[in-house]
Amino acid sequence: MFKPLELKAAMVRAGITQKALAARIGISEQTLIRKMRTGKFTIQEVSDITKVLKLDNIQDIFFGD
Repeated sequence: MFKPLELKAAMVRAGITQKALAARIGISEQTLIRKMRTGKFTIQEVSDITKVLKLDNIQDIFFGD
């Protein structure tokens, strides 16, 4: 189950805004906002977010219980 608050916390720790993250993964800010609301990210987007935010454990954010 996707945990949007964990993703937002990771963004804060990385010092990156929604707008900047969206640009870095190649989507619009509005699309990122929608995806954060629904939790529907592609595998490539998850991979890109992981790289941009330098996440070690994506299971906690994208695939947790």
